[in-house]
Amino acid sequence: MRISKSKFVAGVQCLKRLYLQVHQPELATQPDAAAEAIIQQGREVGMLARTLFPGGVEVDCSHGLADAIRTTRDLLANPEIPAIFEAVFEHQNVLVKVDILHRRRDGRWRLIEVKSTSEAKDHHLEDAAIQYRVVSRSGVDVASACLAHVNRGYIYPGGEIEPRRFFRIRNLTRRVQRLLPKLTFQLRSEFSVLAMRQPPDIAPGRHCTDPVTCEFYDRCNPPRPDDHIGYLPRIHASAMEELEEMGIESIRDVPDDFDLTEIQRRAATCVQTGEPWYSPELRQVLGGLTYPLYFMDFETVNRAIPPFAGMRPYDHLPFQFSVHVQQQPGAEPEHHEHLATDASDPRREFNSSLCHALEESGSIVVYSSFESQRLSDLAAWLPEYAERINAIQARLFDLLPVVREHVYHPAFAGSYSIKSVLPALVPEMTYDGMEVANGQDAGLAWELLVRGGLDRGECERIRKALLDYCGLDTLAMVKLLDRLRILAR
Repeated sequence: MRISKSKFVAGVQCLKRLYLQVHQPELATQPDAAAEAIIQQGREVGMLARTLFPGGVEVDCSHGLADAIRTTRDLLANPEIPAIFEAVFEHQNVLVKVDILHRRRDGRWRLIEVKSTSEAKDHHLEDAAIQYRVVSRSGVDVASACLAHVNRGYIYPGGEIEPRRFFRIRNLTRRVQRLLPKLTFQLRSEFSVLAMRQPPDIAPGRHCTDPVTCEFYDRCNPPRPDDHIGYLPRIHASAMEELEEMGIESIRDVPDDFDLTEIQRRAATCVQTGEPWYSPELRQVLGGLTYPLYFMDFETVNRAIPPFAGMRPYDHLPFQFSVHVQQQPGAEPEHHEHLATDASDPRREFNSSLCHALEESGSIVVYSSFESQRLSDLAAWLPEYAERINAIQARLFDLLPVVREHVYHPAFAGSYSIKSVLPALVPEMTYDGMEVANGQDAGLAWELLVRGGLDRGECERIRKALLDYCGLDTLAMVKLLDRLRILAR
């Protein structure tokens, strides 16, 4: 039985996950488009990291692992090779592929694991450590084990990406070496589990989603009943464990003296009574709105490699907005929308169109602080519009904290997302059946639209799906506010 680097890391997260990956992979949930996009982004970051080491050579694995291991040995022995990409090693049935092996001037080697994250994370240590163990035990003099991750502080000036500024390289050698004894026991456990006839009996818990959501999550975590304690808003895992130790799984059974936050206790009471709750202050809070009302929503993408000058890695690039305008209570709203449809920089046109749609006065209703943050980005990128953008931000009225502080419905299931709040309070509105049904879908659809290569009919279909989705987001806020006003009477 052979364990690869990725399977070893899966086993560190959960031995049952490792077992199922090896013996019952058909049970896994297949990666969706969003997961595939993340994988592709990781590949792009990995290719960019290679430009740090001109003259480096990639090991070709297409002819089998044995050939790849021989090729790696040959490249190691050739002093003219400054770096090796995807070097392959095997030691005692543990197989690793190393993103980058960099030959130092003294002939020793620097092992570099490349990640598309914007910071080093604890679970990256096991990844680097298993490579360090296998490579060093294969006879390679490894001087250091490093992690190259995206530098969030890098501001793209335009032109070619500067890899030495785009990446931060952290030396993890001491931390990796301290971890090596633990790896011996971990590997022993993993090989023992893989030799079993049945998967190990491991109860679900935090490890099901930390550091990643397991592809077998649904197998171990059947749907919860509507009154499960996990649906208390922002309940901490330790509190859930304490309740479960008391034999309590239903919110209906949570004792009155159990330590909950005010919002959690409110939610528990609503579930226990079956009745929604509305604050007596709701009417007064909504009275702070000034007509005409502008209901605003943005769609964005946030790429690891910034596409336009002035952007940092993972900055949100706005490409679409929807604004519904209601001149007075109960009036039929007017609709304004904008969607960038090519690969050119959309920021300036987006901002100009938005400023025109929002005019000069009236409350601008949003749901969360997301739009305000994006406006701050636009003000930084387009300083000549900063004063106008700041004036827009001063008019924002965020419905999310209003709902969080003044409304709870048992059907919220612990979430204040508009996707949870809307069907509970405005059941006639739904996102079901939409081709684009969330922000992640919107970003993927837009990337496909502007990449080119689609026929006119396909472009029109995607464009319509994007406009329909973003438009529904703002219309949903119109209907939600109408409902809240009725409830506040």
